[in-house]
Amino acid sequence: MTTSTALITADLVDLDLPAGDRAAAVRSLAERLVAAGRVSDLEQFLADVEAREAQMPTGLEGGIGIPHCRSAAVTVPTLGFGRSAAGVDFGAEDGPADLVFLIAAPAGGGDEHMTVLAALARRLMRSSFKDTLRQATDAAQAADFIAKEVSA
Repeated sequence: MTTSTALITADLVDLDLPAGDRAAAVRSLAERLVAAGRVSDLEQFLADVEAREAQMPTGLEGGIGIPHCRSAAVTVPTLGFGRSAAGVDFGAEDGPADLVFLIAAPAGGGDEHMTVLAALARRLMRSSFKDTLRQATDAAQAADFIAKEVSA
């Protein structure tokens, strides 16, 4: 899965996401999407993510954050992944997220991002999925694992 249309690739993974607030964490991952040519306008994309986040927090129990949005700035459906040792507050009742999944969907696209979100949510119910990501030491390995699990 090294094609530019793969949902997630090694360059979209940050196993040492900078600690900080939600906006900083999302910006850090979003910059990877821009560098990979998957987001054409960083500020527009961040505004769209923030607007979605304002509707309802995207933190899930168990240390998970899933910021997501549809945006005209997104050129291809994409999933970015970051791991934060310090944790990032995405509004979950049980505290900060150490696993952050950024789902970016084109504005005019279908429901691909909802399909990805649903597949991801199912996998996140399994502790083995989260444990594998918490123990990953290689970005390419993490990207391959996520791609295989979420598209399965």
